[in-house]
Amino acid sequence: MGKITSALKKAAEERLGRIERIAQVRERDKVIIKKMRESKVDAGIITYFDPKAIISEQYKTLRTNLLSLNKGKPPKIIIITSSVPGEGKTVTGLNLSFVLAQAVNKSRVLFVDADLRRGRSGRYLGVDQPKGFTEYLQGQAPLEDVMFHLEDDNLSFIVSGGVPENPSELLGSQQMQSFLDYVRPNFDHVIIDTPPVIPVTDAGILGPMVDGVIVVIQAGYTKRGIVRRAEELLHQAHSNVIGHVLTNIEYHLPEYIYRYL
Repeated sequence: MGKITSALKKAAEERLGRIERIAQVRERDKVIIKKMRESKVDAGIITYFDPKAIISEQYKTLRTNLLSLNKGKPPKIIIITSSVPGEGKTVTGLNLSFVLAQAVNKSRVLFVDADLRRGRSGRYLGVDQPKGFTEYLQGQAPLEDVMFHLEDDNLSFIVSGGVPENPSELLGSQQMQSFLDYVRPNFDHVIIDTPPVIPVTDAGILGPMVDGVIVVIQAGYTKRGIVRRAEELLHQAHSNVIGHVLTNIEYHLPEYIYRYL
């Protein structure tokens, strides 16, 4: 695993140095999104570097399961959260966004970092984006100033931005509802990263406003009672928990399976 990680980091380093920004304009209320090429993406976003890797195949399985929900009419706007910090929700959300965008039908995908307290998506994507979701919700920046591409035009991102004094109130605001009303017809999939459920109420606020919630659980780390409590809080908030993702699993792949992959 150490050799794989080193190779991925080396690949990321080779992408440094060329950042191209394309100006944005509005055309009949349609946002033209700027592009940042050759970004310093973290090696943990394996689906970006190697869509055919074994780990990437697991994210594709998650994609298949998601798209098969509701008789082929899957939830469009989905929250990715966890019970407590450190379970891998942001990495999971980013990898899921990449595989959704890599599908044959080239779906329009938007990843939103709504963890306004400790958002880390900008760090994982390797971009220096001064304005983010906080500034948009506060009315300090329009969408074209906070939304960007890396390389694929059908995959867009919004990082969290600054840390506001009232994150919960911003997520429950009319501006947030207006944002959801805009992205629903303009994207095929919207993945929203929120803070963990147990420490703060943010995921519970957004839960009833979206189509479904996926809870990330780290194997060998999160206690079962904590997960149950997180789900109780989500259900009390009338959120629709549609599934779970178990991270940090280590298992042996037989040699014949590895050869096939």
